[in-house]
Amino acid sequence: MASIFDRFKSLLTKNAQQTAQEYNRAIYNWLGESIVWNPENNDTYINEGYRKNATIYSLINIITKAATTIPFQIYEIENKADYKRYKAMTSGAIDANILHKSQILKKRALIEIEDTDLHMLLDRPNPAQSYNSFITELIAFGKLTGNRYIYGIAPESGNNAGKYKEMYVMPSQIMEIMSGGIMQPVKSYKLQYNGNYDIPAEAVCHIKDFNPYYDGTGTHLYGQSPLRAGLRSLTTNNEATQTGVKYLQNQTARGVLMSEEGDINEVQAQQLKDKFRQAHQGSNNAGDIIITPKKLSWVNFGLNAADVSLIEQYNASIKDLCNIYHVPVQLLNNTESSTYNNMKEAKKALYQNAVIPELCKIRDELNRWLTPMYGDKLCIDFDFSIIPELQEETDKIVNQMSQAWWLTPNEKRTAMNYGEDEESEIMNDYYIPANLIPVKEMSSINEPEQLDIEVDKLLKSKVPGMTDVFTTRQEAEERATELGGSGSHSHTFDGREVYMPFKDHDTYETAVSKKKQ
Repeated sequence: MASIFDRFKSLLTKNAQQTAQEYNRAIYNWLGESIVWNPENNDTYINEGYRKNATIYSLINIITKAATTIPFQIYEIENKADYKRYKAMTSGAIDANILHKSQILKKRALIEIEDTDLHMLLDRPNPAQSYNSFITELIAFGKLTGNRYIYGIAPESGNNAGKYKEMYVMPSQIMEIMSGGIMQPVKSYKLQYNGNYDIPAEAVCHIKDFNPYYDGTGTHLYGQSPLRAGLRSLTTNNEATQTGVKYLQNQTARGVLMSEEGDINEVQAQQLKDKFRQAHQGSNNAGDIIITPKKLSWVNFGLNAADVSLIEQYNASIKDLCNIYHVPVQLLNNTESSTYNNMKEAKKALYQNAVIPELCKIRDELNRWLTPMYGDKLCIDFDFSIIPELQEETDKIVNQMSQAWWLTPNEKRTAMNYGEDEESEIMNDYYIPANLIPVKEMSSINEPEQLDIEVDKLLKSKVPGMTDVFTTRQEAEERATELGGSGSHSHTFDGREVYMPFKDHDTYETAVSKKKQ
């Protein structure tokens, strides 16, 4: 039996970020045992973005609030092949059709489990945070800096050695990668805040965005922030807002106030400028008249807000930032196209293009780094079936499911989020339509009359107590004459109209009873 040390060592091996030596020699040939510097200016993205820019603040909160409404679940993998298909199906753009199919695959691949240590950890990652605040921080740092760091703390001894009991989201802007040289590119992580604090690499789950910049110093080990690509749009947005504030403060006045009676010194010029600001700057003094004892002239060298297309530049930068974060611009209260149908489609696009891909990235990394500590066959997944924007109208789903005879009733219930009926065994059986004929039998039927005979036989064998069933009204009336009566009446069977002797069924049964006597 393996010792606690061996178990802990095996867990560290699974979580280690050491790559193959041949790859390291090719990529990290010039990497030494030192800090791998991050070229990204994360402080700018956070201070000039989230803290000062209303658009970035809104976009981040739209994504995080939508993500926190999707609950996590823990499963045991029963069928690895179906699980791979399910992951592939849910990793792309999800619509109602894909969602229903993925739920059927999920049922075959995974078995939901409850009340495990992993549940407890995710529900309360640390004493100071709930799951919602934890996942909000994780996604927000990722969207701002391109990097997400989770620090796991586990007991060093005892039965729970190696199992994380607490997890923390580390601030991305103050995290640095420590290299161990060519043989260990990621040796540890350094937290630079009120001093330096080293964290072993295996205790950190680093989830990074794609970074194509390889410069030989290992900077590609950090993810690229979305705002690096959108830095000009961010700057334009900030400058447009700041310029608008200045225009409002100055009432679009930009020029030079000059005295025509002679030169004034610097002190007099500053006094005149301060007096002008106090008396005429700001919205309260807009349109006020200027009275001065001296003869002054004004030379204007500025343009008003309309001339510099300030509003157009501001709106264009908002659209660029929305595109970077895959958030439809309608969700930022863009009243130009905010009809009901557009808003519904916009919310759907938000989940498909921004929220679900982000959660899938987090899911896969947690399954690589975290779940092996709690069991080899466990996995974390998010329940995308609860998203209302991805659900079709109920009548469409019912029609689709009713025609899908190749699914069992329980599979249909699962696809429609009603859960399985575990008490009735017949809900796990297949129900094939009775009005369908195999192709082989169709090939042996050449005449239309023979087809009617075969259908008639099928109907007779399927309807108990109804032996005089015909496919035409004439045949039913002829049978009524044989029984000493007349007329015919109809029934609907499997969507098809069939005919029986006499005008009603009671008359038919009475005639049959008399003939048997």
